[in-house]
Amino acid sequence: MDISFRSTKLKKQLNESNQLVRIHGQRMAKLIKIRMSELRAASTLDDLRTGPGRFHELKGSLKWQISADLEHPYRLIFKPNHKTVPTKPDGGLDWKQVTAIEVIGIEDTHE
Repeated sequence: MDISFRSTKLKKQLNESNQLVRIHGQRMAKLIKIRMSELRAASTLDDLRTGPGRFHELKGSLKWQISADLEHPYRLIFKPNHKTVPTKPDGGLDWKQVTAIEVIGIEDTHE
């Protein structure tokens, strides 16, 4: 998977262990590293549907964004990073065609 980040600051926070632990704590840092490794290893977003983590689409104003479970209530949020979002005939996101993502951040989507 081709991974980009919303900002240089976010990229640094999620890719440097000392930053990750300082900002999110030891447990969350470990979970974030796992999710980022899963994303890097995937060829397409569809590869993540059957893995141990829970990846799911968000709804409403967050359409096209994907949430990956971390430690409740926090999620790693990202979206497809294609000129045109790959869709299925029914209009839903085509996970098999998503090969690039942009990481948006770590959020509590329930707020």
